[in-house]
Amino acid sequence: MNNNTYFGGILDAVKSLTIGLKTSIKVFFEHHETEQYPENRATLTFTDRNRFCLEMPHNENNEHKCIACGLCQMACPNDSITVTSEMVTTEDGKKKKQLVKYEYNIGQCMFCNLCVTACPQGAIQFNQEFEQAVFDKSKLIKVLNHPGSKCQERPKPVIASKPTATPQGQPAGTQTTGEPKTETGETPQQEKVAATEPIETKKED
Repeated sequence: MNNNTYFGGILDAVKSLTIGLKTSIKVFFEHHETEQYPENRATLTFTDRNRFCLEMPHNENNEHKCIACGLCQMACPNDSITVTSEMVTTEDGKKKKQLVKYEYNIGQCMFCNLCVTACPQGAIQFNQEFEQAVFDKSKLIKVLNHPGSKCQERPKPVIASKPTATPQGQPAGTQTTGEPKTETGETPQQEKVAATEPIETKKED
């Protein structure tokens, strides 16, 4: 056996062991914080990027923003969302789709956030509730819309007033004067100028 190879292996092993001990000693004297769960439920916080459970926010009038378009259901890769809707007739006689039940199966959800991204109204979002352990799988299916809730009415757009039409035959951008017009449709000043212009006559051969 080559002595250089033998002693070289020992030196490499000692060097690697020294690096490991140095890292362990450095981490040992660092300050660490241990979360005292579940005693710290009231003060436990997470970053905004955490996704635990899907929810549908409602305002103080029990209204949500979901229009039952079904885009979140189509975007979900695990079929964890089921949107049930119906067609209703509004006061002005128009037909509108209305949400009946929004079912979310957290047991099938992979928390990819594709449903939130696909929603055009921003009606759903992930919250910070991570305690979802149950003994019955049927309890993992949640209905996100509250009983008796309805879709929040959007304000109607304000129709801008139409610009005043210019008189026929007058180029756009010209200003009209307050002079009265005669039967020919011209002002007295225009008729006076036309009368002073020479009239060309053709000579007979």
